[in-house]
Amino acid sequence: MTSAILGRVRQANTRGRARRGLVAALGATILAASTAGCGLFGPSGEERTATAFVTAWSAGDIAGAAALTDDPKSAGELLTAARNTLAPERFTATLGQVRTATDRSAAAIELSWDLGKGRTWSYPGELELVQAPDTETGWAVRWTPAVVHPQLSSGQRLALATDVPEPAPVVDRAGVPLLSATPVVTVNLDRLATGGDLPGVTSALAKALGPLDDEITQQSITDGAARTPDGQAYTVAVLREPDYLKVKAAIYDLPGVRFVGSQRLLPPSAGFASQVLPAVRTEMGAQLEGVPGWSVQVVDQSGVAVRVLNEQPPKPGTTVTIGLDQALQAAAEAAVEPLAQQAMIVAIAPSTGDVLAVAQNGPADVAGALALTGRYPPGSTFKIATAEAAISQAGLNPDSPVACPGTTTIGGRLVPNADEFELGTVPLRTAFARSCNTTFAQLGSQLGPDALPQAALTLGIGADFTVPGLTTITGSVPTATDPVQRAENGFGQGDVLASPLGMALATATVARGAPVVPELIHGRPTQVTKAATTPDRAVLDQVRQMMRAVVTEGTATRLAGLGEVYGKTGTAEFTDNGRAHGWFVGYRGDVAFAVLVVDAGSSEPAVATAQRFLSATG
Repeated sequence: MTSAILGRVRQANTRGRARRGLVAALGATILAASTAGCGLFGPSGEERTATAFVTAWSAGDIAGAAALTDDPKSAGELLTAARNTLAPERFTATLGQVRTATDRSAAAIELSWDLGKGRTWSYPGELELVQAPDTETGWAVRWTPAVVHPQLSSGQRLALATDVPEPAPVVDRAGVPLLSATPVVTVNLDRLATGGDLPGVTSALAKALGPLDDEITQQSITDGAARTPDGQAYTVAVLREPDYLKVKAAIYDLPGVRFVGSQRLLPPSAGFASQVLPAVRTEMGAQLEGVPGWSVQVVDQSGVAVRVLNEQPPKPGTTVTIGLDQALQAAAEAAVEPLAQQAMIVAIAPSTGDVLAVAQNGPADVAGALALTGRYPPGSTFKIATAEAAISQAGLNPDSPVACPGTTTIGGRLVPNADEFELGTVPLRTAFARSCNTTFAQLGSQLGPDALPQAALTLGIGADFTVPGLTTITGSVPTATDPVQRAENGFGQGDVLASPLGMALATATVARGAPVVPELIHGRPTQVTKAATTPDRAVLDQVRQMMRAVVTEGTATRLAGLGEVYGKTGTAEFTDNGRAHGWFVGYRGDVAFAVLVVDAGSSEPAVATAQRFLSATG
């Protein structure tokens, strides 16, 4: 072989080696791109399978995700169980790097569960991908419980546990508990589990529970159970533990009846401060309840926890202090309870505006929060405002002589005193103490159209507030251009309306000598939407003298032995045939209060109620 031929052979070999090197380099490039999950010719079969799986799982398409595995039945069961148990508001599975091999590949994933209420749980996982020639991509996810979580094994599942902290108490202004964590038992009825004897079960429940709550009857239980969806339980009653123990023997073995123990914030006795405490519990629920702890656990087939995967401890609630006074509230409730008519007391601390007591008897409770929002003619208690207007705008004083005839006629309107008593000409103090309608009708008619509304607003009647935890109305006093209307308004009839809260604010203002803003929850100040105007302290000093005379020499002398009590009685007609509400409003020390007995006929029942209240708190 000549040297020329050898040269051509060497060139050919060199070109062959170069072509083989190019093919090898191109193959390496393709393999590297495929390993990264993005080949030169699009995603690999492994990546397309993994992408489809995490997309379906994230969207809640359990059947679609399970179909991409090599064991759709087992996958569907566990994926469904995990979603049902954890009940996520949002679940996301995110695909990471896909590492390919000849017959088995793997994909990194990141799983994130949003369990609601600020609870999130995220962790890394991995999918194993195996060849599946009969699938579109040629690959499937190898199913194992570790797909859901790396520490999950066969026969195990996830469980979500909640650790509820003991609720914090609501305490009164002195730290006495008003709402505290109390053991209770909830009595539930599953009507489908009564073994076909629903009438017998409801009858037995009503017989046992009716004496504890007269609203629980066989019919109420039957109706409630019928409204409850199949498979769910109807709550028949929530019982304090001592009450549950009284009836346990009679109801514990009833078919379909289930019992759940827990703790609830409850008052010291049923119905205590019922117009205040439930609203406080609702308003301050988040602070009182704290933040429940939670954990995600691995449990075995019997539900026993094997390990904890994620855990957040509970954050206890914090105590709420309100202006209520436990002793005053109890005394007020005891004072109104004996009355057959609707009766109520509101007490306020003049120095702070704390709402000390809101008490209603049963007939009043049925009608709602009358003590705070009811509007009634205030009768002669409104003479406090008329006296203030007469002193500040007409130049009178407690010693000014005024006429108190048995009747008087103003613009054709006959105004009588009670039983038409007459005193002749007496000091304004005496006319106020003895409650001369004729005197105050004359004074009202002689004042300007805005005099009574202005005087009332200095006392807080007509002011408006947003009190956290309470809905309140103080009252209204319209401008009156007609002298007859002003005369009627002058002794608390006509168009004047006030709530017990409004009249308690009026007496609190007299006691303090300045406007009083009602407050309930400490740390949650009241928003004043319409402010009371500032009264003249010197004028209130004189009104105060007259309110004291009501107790020492006037219509409320039965209270004279109960300390230095200031007040005003009121009888407020609300029909043409003489039916009337009875009022007493006043203060002693740093407790201003209003008593209203609806349809009482006179002020006597209200004065007697005030006597019981003051006697219990003296």
